[in-house]
Amino acid sequence: MHWDMRSLTPRDCYKIIGSCVVPRPIAWVSSLSADGIPNLAPFSFFNAMGNDPPVLAIGMVQSAFGGFKDSAANIRETGEFTVNLVSASLAEQMNATSADLPPDAEEAVLAGVRMEPSISVRPQRVSDAPVSFECRVFHYIDTGPSQVVVLAEVLIAHVQDHLVKNVDKIHLDIEAMELIARMHGAGWY
Repeated sequence: MHWDMRSLTPRDCYKIIGSCVVPRPIAWVSSLSADGIPNLAPFSFFNAMGNDPPVLAIGMVQSAFGGFKDSAANIRETGEFTVNLVSASLAEQMNATSADLPPDAEEAVLAGVRMEPSISVRPQRVSDAPVSFECRVFHYIDTGPSQVVVLAEVLIAHVQDHLVKNVDKIHLDIEAMELIARMHGAGWY
């Protein structure tokens, strides 16, 4: 079987890409609007793209209401955000922040997610995330009418103290992080 992806609807293309490119880590993105309104939302079109400088890539697609999601709009306006990795214990809260809400809704508050200040960027980071990255936009690529790829330089990496086995050698306890990733369709982690 084959499909000509150029002839399919965006929804059908998503079904194929989302079902076949697995697992996909989850970037739980915290951003601020230009007016200072916080936003927290998960994205599974995400990965690391380099180390010199350290670069992350996040694909952001349109919201259910059309147009850019709040995260993409905020990042375009301010150029900074945090990426928080999701442990199994945070999965339910992460899922709650994926709801399509109005721009002035504070997802972290509604989902009971504890936040704390970052060091070098204005958006806060998830307190209980095993790993958080403070990021600044390196390049913003429009790949469709309401679809972008954000390439960002990691400025600061936070790893929970109990997950660091050896500080000098930067050995981390990856298994203890219990990171989840997206598998196939909605709700598969």
